[in-house]
Amino acid sequence: MRQSAVELVERDAQVQELLDIVEAARGGQSSTVLLTGEAGVGKTSLIRELTGAIDPGVRVLAGSCDDFLAPPPLQPLRDAFRRTAGPLERALAADDPKSAFDAILAEFTRPTVLIVEDLHWADDATLDLLRYLVRRLDRLTAAVVVLTYREDSLDPRHPLRTWLGALTDVRLHRIALPPLSLEAVRAIANGTGRDAAELYELTGGNPFYLTEVLAAPADTIPATVVDAVLARFRRLDPESLAVVEQLSVVPAPIPVQYIAEVIKYRLNGLTQAEQAGVVETHGDVVAFRHELTRRAIEQTLPPVHRRLLNAHILQLMLRCGDQHRFQLVHHALEAGDIELLLEHAPRAAQEASRAGSHRQALAHLEAVLPYAERLALPARAALIDAHAWELHIAHKFAEAVEAGCRAVELFEQLGESVELAESLIRQARCLYMAGETDCSIKTVDRAIEVADGTGSTSVQSAAKASRGMLLVLTGSPKDAVPLLEEAHELAVEAGRTDIDALCHNYLGLAWCDLGSPTGLPSLRTSITLGLTTGDYEAVARGYTNLAEMLYRRREWVELEDCLHRGLEFVREHGFGSHAYNLEVHEALLDLRRGEWQAAEQRLRRLLDSVDDEGMLSVMSRAALGRLLARRGDPEARDLVVQTWERALEQRSLTGLAYASAAYSEYAWLNDRPDLVLSIKQELARLAGVPAMTELLEKLPRGWGRSGDPYEEALRLVESGETESILQGLQILDRLGAGPAMALARRRLKELGVVRIPRGVQARTRQNPAGLTERQLDVLVLLADGMTNPQIAAELVLSVRTVDRHVSAILARLNARTRQEAAAMARSLDLHRVRSA
Repeated sequence: MRQSAVELVERDAQVQELLDIVEAARGGQSSTVLLTGEAGVGKTSLIRELTGAIDPGVRVLAGSCDDFLAPPPLQPLRDAFRRTAGPLERALAADDPKSAFDAILAEFTRPTVLIVEDLHWADDATLDLLRYLVRRLDRLTAAVVVLTYREDSLDPRHPLRTWLGALTDVRLHRIALPPLSLEAVRAIANGTGRDAAELYELTGGNPFYLTEVLAAPADTIPATVVDAVLARFRRLDPESLAVVEQLSVVPAPIPVQYIAEVIKYRLNGLTQAEQAGVVETHGDVVAFRHELTRRAIEQTLPPVHRRLLNAHILQLMLRCGDQHRFQLVHHALEAGDIELLLEHAPRAAQEASRAGSHRQALAHLEAVLPYAERLALPARAALIDAHAWELHIAHKFAEAVEAGCRAVELFEQLGESVELAESLIRQARCLYMAGETDCSIKTVDRAIEVADGTGSTSVQSAAKASRGMLLVLTGSPKDAVPLLEEAHELAVEAGRTDIDALCHNYLGLAWCDLGSPTGLPSLRTSITLGLTTGDYEAVARGYTNLAEMLYRRREWVELEDCLHRGLEFVREHGFGSHAYNLEVHEALLDLRRGEWQAAEQRLRRLLDSVDDEGMLSVMSRAALGRLLARRGDPEARDLVVQTWERALEQRSLTGLAYASAAYSEYAWLNDRPDLVLSIKQELARLAGVPAMTELLEKLPRGWGRSGDPYEEALRLVESGETESILQGLQILDRLGAGPAMALARRRLKELGVVRIPRGVQARTRQNPAGLTERQLDVLVLLADGMTNPQIAAELVLSVRTVDRHVSAILARLNARTRQEAAAMARSLDLHRVRSA
């Protein structure tokens, strides 16, 4: 039985939907399609059907991700654009990942469908470039990007989860392929003599599994689907078995030009395997009909046999000279060829890191680390130092510190002062991110001492800049300014554009803390400099520091724009910890807008997304603690207390600002003036910093100046006027702010009000659509036929914010168009809910 005969049953609607999307793109509505489903459900077959049905006037480009130890940077896009002679192929051939961002947009000058399959195996650089593309499809004409992935392969911390979460404000079509129905299985099984109900129960309606079971011996039904896969495999003759076993150790399709040597010229065996439906030829490559088949066969190989098969592939790759380093590393590891692994894995890690594929760089490094003792001391020190930095990028701060300590020890043994100083500078950064501020300062002081002994202006500028940065971050801006200015002069002399940008960045922070008007312009300049010179880590820090300062200064309009541009940048360039920082500020903006449910969901997702938050925990946990305190949640107390204690240990000015705000609000809501006094006393030690002085003046509250409905309600409650307090009580009830509601009721009793309304209570918070308060407001106006600019004017929001809300509403309601969402709103009678 041909697999397509099974897989394409009950798929006509999805094929037609895809064709309609392509046709709509030709009319100017470019969009992205997310095609999901479990392994074997028929995503690839559906794609093949689509490509065969698309009008010849539309260019179709396709690539897929492979399940290697560390997927190669940008490989699916290299495959898709191979032999197009276009700007992206040229950029990738020149090994210039940065230019690829502009190049990929330049590819879409005519109707084009780009397909990337198995996105759950994609490397970081591929995800970054695709994110950049899909977020800009509205600028392109007649473009469709189709992405397939397995929803069941994504655990909560899979990078693709974060990637998908960043697409709330783009035009998306989600197509989920369900398993086949019992009726479809019955139709397929008709004439086979098999019991349809039993087949359906065994395979769950999965087309691939169904194909394998039907191909198994007719007198039995295998206990598992893997047995069904292997049953077909075991029916092959010995020569074909040998061919299939050899092919099973290669995760990627094999070019036809190499296939004879790969299978040792057992061409008859290849023919038999193809006729049996185990492998197939597509264009100029040979591959397994399904990845599940390859894995099932590979897993049955005895370890020694598997090593020998990988060794054959490895030697063939070396002999042909046409190989990628990531493939060499994969097969060297599988073959147990440690010498080749030591030779190629560190270089493969460098290539992956340079391309922005940091997860893959880490995988390469960790593959070779068990054998690091075989390396000469300089190479071993460099390897462990690189591993420490990649761990830091991966949010594994404690592990990064541990690895960094080993690297520093090795460089000390070498007596190489420049390398030692640079390693110490990196270690200081890791220590600070891990929350070990005192150790970080000691480490960077030692780096300065070592750097001064080298006579190298380059490393001296980096060391002095690092010390200046720590001074700013820990509340000593006056001391930081001269050191950062000296570092800047050295950086310019040495041509260190990265340090130049960072000096502008932290000088901006220092001047802001000292009350100088030059602070914010300097922060903005640092971002511009980094973008111009390609020093992207400096750009990422620029966005996070600018966001922190804008939040502390309550510059809401610019903050929203900064977060939009900053998150777009750091996500597209793989800076995870910076994205975490900026998302905390997104949650703080949600909190300010009164969208508490959205804020809590974002914060809890962030806390669940990493094992080691390091110093960033103060920001995220302070925000969550503040929200829970407003709700009267018992979890708030331990959260705000522990966060405050952690902030005191770290001595980060921003961390202290956020933690003190959360703790003092908790104290105020729970009538604990003693705690407020204690917080003020701790902060008074930093009273020489204008930012801290201002903070002391604001504690415990400064209501009503930000447009926050919660703060507006508290301003009304504090007014002392009965009508105002009642109005504030209604707002607080809608938000679910229990402790503040109790305060408002006490105020009313003090004024002699006898009948105090219970309020709207839960019925406006638990709406039938499950939307946030602000999303409900937007949806009601959308249902009235308003455009996004009109909604923005009505609710006093930016158009970009309304765009984001509308995208979120469509996703939450599973609506494809505004019209569908409006119809749902009318059916739910949301006007009644809002007026209740």
